[in-house]
Amino acid sequence: MTVTAPVRDTAAVATPSFSPIPLWRLTAVELRKMADTRSGAWLLAIVGLLAAAVVTVLSLTADAPEFDFVGLLGPTVLPAAVLLPVLGVLSVTSEWSQRTTLTTYALVPRRIRVAAAKVLAALALAVLAYAACLAATAAALPFAGGSDPWHLPAAALGKAGLFLVVNVLLGVAFGMLLLNSALAIVLYFVLPIAWSILGEMVTALARPAQWLDLSVTSGLLLEPVMSGRDWARLGTSVAVWIVLPLVLGLVRVARREVK
Repeated sequence: MTVTAPVRDTAAVATPSFSPIPLWRLTAVELRKMADTRSGAWLLAIVGLLAAAVVTVLSLTADAPEFDFVGLLGPTVLPAAVLLPVLGVLSVTSEWSQRTTLTTYALVPRRIRVAAAKVLAALALAVLAYAACLAATAAALPFAGGSDPWHLPAAALGKAGLFLVVNVLLGVAFGMLLLNSALAIVLYFVLPIAWSILGEMVTALARPAQWLDLSVTSGLLLEPVMSGRDWARLGTSVAVWIVLPLVLGLVRVARREVK
């Protein structure tokens, strides 16, 4: 007597399907990770305190000039533009220094999606910080004493926001390229200063510095008027200091061995 094994209908067996984690959820996770650490929380707190201190001093100091909304917004954005890029650096490099890449890339094997989420989270952080700067400026504006304090030209508001975005993306680009927290933070502060000094001291570098010194070209965004040449200078420096490091950094992230 022979026993035949039951025939299993393979068509009836459901094959499990795994959908990738949505990019918006990865972005939300990366944004939350920026504030979860003690260093990130303290950095955000310091940025908020400095912004509040700036608007308070400018609006209440007796010898301060009369400010309108845009004139008061520029100095308020500066602390965030200087310190938030450090958080952008840490959002990229901490994955490698703390070895959380082992978990991150196990859950999301496509590294470019993780890198894109980090960039989007940095942009979201810049937008949130800019909204906070707008709120702080609006709160202090009644004490500034300007003749037309609520004059809000859309172009000036947009340029101030772009100034903050450019600086935050600069920090992300440095972190993506170097993948080392200490080195990326040091070079983020030292290289622009060194380039500015060389541009002033070396005559041959004075003209290239007008196009390649991001600290100068991005500062034009806080000026009342920008010409077409100014926008071209900004685009050139952004391509050199942000776009190129981001592209090279993405290649390095995609190829680097996870340990």
